[in-house]
Order: sequence, then structure tokens, then C-alpha cells
Amino acid sequence: MTSSTLLSAPAPADASPAGTRLALAGDLLALLRTTTTEPRPDEQLEALTLAVAADLPVLLWGEPGIGKTAALTQLAASLGLPLTTVIASVHEPTDFSGLPVVGDDPEVDGVPMAPPQWAVELVRAGRGLLFLDELSTATPAVQAALLRVVLERRVGALQLPPGVRIVAAANPRASAADGWELSPPLANRFVHLYWAHDQEVVVRGLGGVWPRAELPRLAPERLPDAVAFARRAVCGFLRARPTLIHRLPTSETRRGGAWPSPRSWEAALTLLAFGTAAGVSREVLALLVRGAVGDGPGLELLAHLDRMDLPDPESLLADPAAAELPERGDLRQAALEAVVAAVGARPERARWEAGWAVLVRALETGAADLLVAPATALAALRRDDWEVPESVERLVAVVGLARRADRSVERVAAAAGSRRTEAGR
Repeated sequence: MTSSTLLSAPAPADASPAGTRLALAGDLLALLRTTTTEPRPDEQLEALTLAVAADLPVLLWGEPGIGKTAALTQLAASLGLPLTTVIASVHEPTDFSGLPVVGDDPEVDGVPMAPPQWAVELVRAGRGLLFLDELSTATPAVQAALLRVVLERRVGALQLPPGVRIVAAANPRASAADGWELSPPLANRFVHLYWAHDQEVVVRGLGGVWPRAELPRLAPERLPDAVAFARRAVCGFLRARPTLIHRLPTSETRRGGAWPSPRSWEAALTLLAFGTAAGVSREVLALLVRGAVGDGPGLELLAHLDRMDLPDPESLLADPAAAELPERGDLRQAALEAVVAAVGARPERARWEAGWAVLVRALETGAADLLVAPATALAALRRDDWEVPESVERLVAVVGLARRADRSVERVAAAAGSRRTEAGR
């Protein structure tokens, strides 16, 4: 017998009253809804929580049924914030801009815009998580009314308190019922995170255990340095790439996502400072930065951050024996190429020899295949009256393995071989 039959069939004379049956059904539902949480690495959830802590509006994109609403419910419960859900697509513009209320003397007092009940309750609570759901199915007029809510935190004549955080959710237009593309002004006010399900999270969640959202642990002593680093990174990058300060995408779909503007760069700077102070992983930082300014500009900024972490080539040339080179292969090769470029900018024999010493240090502490290109370029800088240093002998075999080694490298290897022959006589 199904549950629907149980609830609808007439009760026998000796059966329990219908109210008791409904109570038992309620008990069963309560057991099904009783879940616990556990600390679990989740990059999506960590990025969302950090953006919420940074007081930036977040927009979760994902297919219907992917778990966006459930994630917001868990987030609010974990952070101890009352959740207020507003389905944007079923509201009128006046529900966000306020309804005009004519008083006794409108010429003197004006016509105030009365806020809706949910906004009044948020102000009374003083804190909360405002969840704007179904944003991509809201009409353009409603999206326009939401601009002030998202940016200025005003609903009618009411100012939302600082303790209120805003998160929205949307389905891609292809999977949204009567969907609209987000207007560029509204889209540019959000940090866009693309939500995808994780098999293990879903399985454990259906089993009653969901990942726990926790606010980032900011180290007090790191706050000033985090702000200075974020400002130096973003400002330095935009000086080098001024065309990315404001770039409105040409397609309507891309305009409804993340794209670079002074406003979104400010959001990226804030997220970078929070991420640095909290010590988040590069993957989480990438989600946030790309969600603020778009994939292309975000990836370029991340590459710029990598270059900022590279050791100073002049410091490496000054003390090659103590050179600390990056562990990651691409960063190590970039550091070695920077050393060669520094020698080429001021070619002197002592600096050229120090460059070889840095390459030897790299050979001692890392993979040899990364040395081929830097050694080739450094060999090409040799002047005819410069003796080949002994350190080059340790690199001859490495350089010789490269079929693309040019004649400069071959001359260096030959010179080193001649010197070994004379020493053996």
C-alpha cells in the first residue's frame, strides 16, 4: 500500500484516527530531513563562503536540480544566518523599488516608497542571507529594479543593514523556463560562480551528511600585507594591461556573465585580499577571480600573480649558490629565463658566469630538461674574449641532449671539451 493510499483510504473502525496517521507521516518526514554536517574540502563551497564573508553579491549558475538552493540552505544554517528566499521571477518591479505611499501632504513630505514585508523583517533581524532565486527568469524590468537592491542594499526607502548578505541563483537561458539573459549592469554587480554537483557530496548528503560551510579564518597579522599585496597585484596588472580595465563583451550571452570593469576589478581586489589573508588554495582563488572579471582577464591576473612570486633575478645572480628556485616547473623555467634576460640586459663576464652558476644550482635541485632553453639563450650571450667557466661542463650533457641547441651552445660545449683534453695531457 502506498503512502497516498494510506492517507486517503477510509479508516477502519478499529484503526487509529487520521490525525495520528498524519502525525506519524510528519515524524517520518522529520527523520528524513534530519541531517548532520562534516568538515570536508569543497572548493565551490569555500569560494562561496569567502565571497559571502567579503560582503560581495554572489550569483550561482547551474542547471535545474543541481543543488543550488540546498547549498544556500546549508550555508545559512552553517553560518547561523536567517535565510530569506525571494523568487525574483514572480515579483513585480515595485516589490523591489517600493510601492508609493501618498501621505497627508505629499507636496511637503514627498511620496515615500514602502518596502515589502521581507525587507522589513530583514531590517528587524539586523542580519541574514537574502537569496534571490530564479534570477534569469525575471523580466528586464524586474532586473532593473534589482540593481539598487544588489549594489546599494536599498529596498524602496529601506536600507538593508550591513549584516545582510546577498546571494542569487540562476539557470542558463537554455535550461530556464522563459529565461532572459541577465542585463549587463546587473551581471556586472555579481561574483559569478558556476555550480556543479560532486558525486561524493551528493551521495553523502542523501545519506544524511552534508559538507559544513565555515567562514574563512583570517589571520590578524596578515591583514595589512594581504591588502597591500592585492592592491599591488591588481594595480600592477592593469598598468600592464590597460585595455582590460573595462571591456564590455560583444555577445549578449557573455554580457550576462562576468566581465571586466572598474567595479568588477574592485571586487577582484577585495577577493584577492580576503583569499590571501585566509590562505585559500589557488583553485579557490581562481574560481573567485574568474567569477569577478571573467575567464580571460582572471587567468591573466593569476599568471601575473605567479610572476610576482618569482625570485628577483638580480638576487639570484648575486648569490647563485644560495638561489631558491620555485618548485613548480613552469615557474622555475620562468625564473631561469628571467635570469638570462637580466644578463642580456647588462652583459658582463661576471654576470654571465653567475648565470651559469644559477643554472647549475637549478640542475642540482630540479629537473634537467628545464635547463635546455635557458642554457641555449645564455650561451648565445657569450663574447669571444670570455673564457668558458668550469660550471658549464656540468651542463654540457644536458645541453647536448637538446636537438634544437644552436651553434652557440655547440661552441661552448666544444670549448669545455678542449679544456678537459688539455688538462688530461
